[in-house]
Amino acid sequence: MQKALRLAATVLPGGKVEIASPELEDGQRVDVIVVPYAPVHRRSAVDILAECPGQRLFKTAEEVDDYIKGERASWDR
Repeated sequence: MQKALRLAATVLPGGKVEIASPELEDGQRVDVIVVPYAPVHRRSAVDILAECPGQRLFKTAEEVDDYIKGERASWDR
């Protein structure tokens, strides 16, 4: 199986890109694919949940604790 290298590079003057890696051998033929860097905006889990229908069931940690205590108490009935 072929091994792939993922390297970051900065475009030099004249549109040149220089690649150097100790894993590459002199004279070795390689395929080069250039993909311009596009930063990915990552949202937090809280932001994603806030957009869901119904929002979150509990607003605070205390509400969660009260709910759990009530559920445990119902097991003993």
